[in-house]
Amino acid sequence: MIVERLRRVDRVTVQELVEATEASDMTVRRDLDFLAAQGVLKRVHGGAVSAMPSGVEPPYSLRAQAAVAAKQAIAAAAVEHIHDGETIVLDSGTTALEVAKLLHDRAVTVMPLSLHIATELAEAPRIRLLMPGGEARKGELALVGPLTIASLRALRFDLAVLSPCAFSLDAGLTAFDLGDAEVKQAALDVATRTMVLADGAKWDRAALAYVCPADRPDLIITDPTAPEDQRTMLAQRGVLVEVTS
Repeated sequence: MIVERLRRVDRVTVQELVEATEASDMTVRRDLDFLAAQGVLKRVHGGAVSAMPSGVEPPYSLRAQAAVAAKQAIAAAAVEHIHDGETIVLDSGTTALEVAKLLHDRAVTVMPLSLHIATELAEAPRIRLLMPGGEARKGELALVGPLTIASLRALRFDLAVLSPCAFSLDAGLTAFDLGDAEVKQAALDVATRTMVLADGAKWDRAALAYVCPADRPDLIITDPTAPEDQRTMLAQRGVLVEVTS
């Protein structure tokens, strides 16, 4: 919550975080110190200011701990749209990893775009796992580069499951990393249909690298915190928007 708030405002105070979270003053201060050690923020008197420029991706370890319940609910809704026998290209990202956890007993073919997800599915008994080539980004372990693109272009998939870094009606789907954006674009090109997973914290934001227009996906799954007016506008453009309960 602290990281998300610092994306919207320049400064947070200990007191406002105590009121927002109902956590103790000591707990909030410990969390601020932890985030400062990660390079996410800088401690100032009475609170903190962001240390992350808008073009810098938050660390994977922090994103993995953010909005976990929302991501799990989105993942549960996503697997309801996946059918046995289908071929799937599964994006990198923490929400996509939650999808992978729910696919263990499904008879599907999956090409993961992340070593985190490949490891998660490696021992799944009914999964046919196809590994792309490419370079693994440090920390993220997302696969990028010409070998990844070539692997995708050599195949055709029933479904691409994408988990963008940011999403808005004006900027569309965007990513922090240029190579990651290219891989997402290639996945879109080789799939019959596209599903996008974006919790509310990703809406109305834009990262550095453009992926595709907001109305390019066939289905967007989100949570109730996503702006209702934007959900309505996407539905008017012909995009199916599913909101988890």
